[in-house]
Parts: sequence; C-alpha cells; structure tokens
Amino acid sequence: MARVAPLRGLRYNPEKIDKMEDVVSPPYDVIDEQAQSALVRKNPYNMINLDLRKSPEASETTDQRYADAKNTFDAWQEQSVLIREESPAIYLYYTDYTLASGKRLTRKGLIALTGLAEFSEGVVKPHEKTFRGVTTDRLRLIDACQAQFSPIFALYSDPIGAIIQRLEKARPEQPLYSVADQDGCVHTLWAVTDQRAIADVQRMFTDKALYIADGHHRYTTSLQLRELMRRRRGEVAPDSPYDFTMMYLCGMEDEGLSVLPTHRLVRIPQVVSLDAILAKLGGAFEIEEITGGSREVLLSEVLGRMEEHDSGTRFGFYHPLEDRCFLLRLKDGVMEEICSGRQPRALQALDVVVLSDLVLDCLLGLDHGRCEEEGLIAYYPDPDEALDAAVKEAAAADGRLPVLFLMNSTRVDQVKRIADEELVMPHKSTYFYPKVLTGLLINKLVAGETVPVAGN
Repeated sequence: MARVAPLRGLRYNPEKIDKMEDVVSPPYDVIDEQAQSALVRKNPYNMINLDLRKSPEASETTDQRYADAKNTFDAWQEQSVLIREESPAIYLYYTDYTLASGKRLTRKGLIALTGLAEFSEGVVKPHEKTFRGVTTDRLRLIDACQAQFSPIFALYSDPIGAIIQRLEKARPEQPLYSVADQDGCVHTLWAVTDQRAIADVQRMFTDKALYIADGHHRYTTSLQLRELMRRRRGEVAPDSPYDFTMMYLCGMEDEGLSVLPTHRLVRIPQVVSLDAILAKLGGAFEIEEITGGSREVLLSEVLGRMEEHDSGTRFGFYHPLEDRCFLLRLKDGVMEEICSGRQPRALQALDVVVLSDLVLDCLLGLDHGRCEEEGLIAYYPDPDEALDAAVKEAAAADGRLPVLFLMNSTRVDQVKRIADEELVMPHKSTYFYPKVLTGLLINKLVAGETVPVAGN
C-alpha cells in the first residue's frame, strides 16, 4: 500500500557549521515567539529562518514573508551552507532520550519519501482535524521555497522490526550527525545508500498503511501542493517529487516509542468549593484522596498510582486553593449510561473523551464550545509546569477556579484504532516524544527530477 523512496537530502554543511545544535530546531508548530527569538540568537543560520513559526498574524502573511524565506534559502545554498547529497538515501534515525522516570530509551526510525494518498484511500491515516489557516501558510511557504523543511512523523506496523534491522545491516559506520536537542535528547542520522537495502525496504512497505502521529497539517499541505502543481502543469506523474512527501517513519511496536500525556488545567468560570466538585464527580468516579506530603509529592504519588493499572480510566485531580489531591477511578458502565450516543465506542474508551464529554460537559457543565471560546482549558505535557500554573492562577483570585486534571497517555493501539475507524481524536490527545528535529534533512523539490520509485 505505502510507496517509499529514497531522497537526495539537502542538509547543513559540516564545514560551514561548527555546532549543529545551534542550527536545528523543534517543529515549527511547537515554537512560540519567545522560542523563535532564542533560536535566531543561537546562530543566523538557524532553521527557524526558513521554517517560519506557526500562526502568523494576518498582517504578516504577505508575499514578502515568503519571499524573504526563499531568498534566505537560495542564499544558503549558494554559500554552500546547505549542500545536497549526490546519491539518494534512506536515512536511519535514532533518538536516545530519558523519560521523567529516569528510564533510558532509544527510538529507531527512518526518513524517506512516501507517496501521497488521499485519506479516503486508506493508505495514510489521520487521527486529528486540520485547520485551513495553518495549511494556507505552510502551502505558501513550501511553494515559494520549493522545499519541505520538516518531516511528517508517521507510524507503521512491523512487529519484528524487520525494516529497521535491514537498514541497520547496511548503515555506514559513521553517522552524518549526532545532535543533542534542548531537552538533552540525542538525534543520530545515517545515510543508507545501499541499493539492495533500499529496494528491500521499499518492498517491505508495500503492504503497510501509515498512521500520522505528528504533522497532520504538513501532510495536508503536501496534498494541496500536489493539486496546485496539477493545475499549473496539467498533471503530476507518479514519480514526480510533487507526488511524494518527506516522512519520519517509526514502527508502532518499537520499544523506544513514547506517547506522553497532556495534562489539563481547567478554569471553572466561578469559584466552587471542593466539596461541591467532589459531589458532582462522586456518582461517576471512585474517589480516593492522596495525602502525606507537599503538593509536588502528592502529584508524584497520584501519577504513580495512575500508572499502576493497565485498564480503566483514571485521573489525578488537584485543587490548588485547598491544596488537596485525589485519584479518580471511572466506575464501570458510566460512559454508556450518561454519555450514550455522543461518541462511537472507540472514542468513548479514550481518557481525553471521558474528561471532555463526561467530566467537563455532563458533570461540570462546561461544554466544548464554551471551553474554546472562553479559553477555559490550558494544556501542559509537563506536570510540574501544570502544577505551577495552577497554583499561580489560584493565587491571582480572578473569579475563576483553576483545577488540574492529570492524564494518562493515549496508547498507540488506540491511535491506530481511531485512524482505522476513520474517527477524529479531541485536541491534544497525543504527544509523541521526543519531537523529530527540523533541519537535519530538507526535501528539495526540483520539478524536472524523478523520484526513484520501487522497480525503477
């Protein structure tokens, strides 16, 4: 099903760049203005100068914004700051990192071109919605520069890890780069040019579907670019660079694959007593108070308790005004009884849906539309950051009550099920960690070139 091909990656010239850490960046969609300024200060050749931060103001989406990126991109190539590989390669990509628990992991993936397919074809499967405003900005940038700066992160099923093992056998001894990011994660990249290995990998992907983990907007942008090229050129051939996009591909069974939870800081519009909240939750949840320590200890304890069980929905709940913490266990049958008919069964099984539909909407009276319009929910992958925000907002006493819901991760098998059933997860349901770096490889689009597809 999936078409995978090698690419001639455009990358930073190590003779021009002393420290790769200063020029790579996180994906554009997790960079705010403060982070952007910090990246620019690191090095004038930082990738953020090309990949432009997300969500520009309407006044910034002018032709000049994209022309400046193109001029910068052209200049870096003319100066040999960016150089292009002579031979097509599939790039083996390891990420070594440490979880908050102290556990060390290595995630193994690869970067390659993958053939574009409409979502309706069932080859590439999403689990999130996309928003037109975001894709319009990305389309204008990619069209102006004729390059894709950031790979899409997708998953595939390979229970025995045969694809990565084949690439490992053919990888060169020395990597192209080994780069540490801002979190201390180490990203290592090898170029595999062995034609037999590439052909084997292409063959092994032909019966696989791809599941987008991160980069739904980037993928939709690639589809839109293909349509734009069809209107301009009359057609886009199956081996055209416009019929492919750059992806980071990781086996969903890989032992180093991590999905982190995204915790919710919920701002109840009026100050409500803890007893009143617990009374509303008591019919749906078994409630156990966690005691015996500072607020940081309480959160650590409840997070540990949440991870002890493999089945059933469990939340941590922290009330900053009263400095009390609770473990909430969903009672059997509650979602079917209270929220029957709201969502398909696959979605009802997600903790994020239990929180949004049952807890916030049904029990606390905060429907999704109101939460969005009034900014009642803030999202935090880091529980310590979430705790700090909750305590500070509670101290501000602005008429709203901030409470913290601590979440478990959405499982990879749940992502697969949602995508297979052509459903959509709520906002911020998954946080795949670590993020794939932007700037290790660029996919340059050259109209006259052809992609080395399988069999050619």
